Amino acid sequence: MGAVRKVATYLGLGADEHYDESYDYEDDVENEESEEWHASASERAARRWRSIAEPSRIVMLTPRKYNDAPTIGRHFREGQAVIMDVNGMSTAEATRMVDFAAGLAYGCDGRIERIAEKVFLLAPADVEITTG
Repeated sequence: MGAVRKVATYLGLGADEHYDESYDYEDDVENEESEEWHASASERAARRWRSIAEPSRIVMLTPRKYNDAPTIGRHFREGQAVIMDVNGMSTAEATRMVDFAAGLAYGCDGRIERIAEKVFLLAPADVEITTG
């Protein structure tokens, strides 16, 4: 092998002849074209937290204290839309509850929308909210 060829091979510019097997690119193309590869984060979250066999439900909850937050979280993580009315709570606890709900919605790729004074809608990732 000539000096120029050795330098080119050392720098990675020459042809590498030490590979015995060729790489099969078809397997990678098939994997990239799979449904999971193209799904957005919200679609993957919707599949994870919601059973397709169950119909969609909207749950109306009126928490009285911040300790009711796990109930809201459980329904939301099960893929149910939750309408949360915090009118019966003190302002400080209502603020904490809304902060909790906003974090829950963000962490599960959902949304939170205010629909009335102290009434909020927590929508899972697969629920589309339109206003009109």
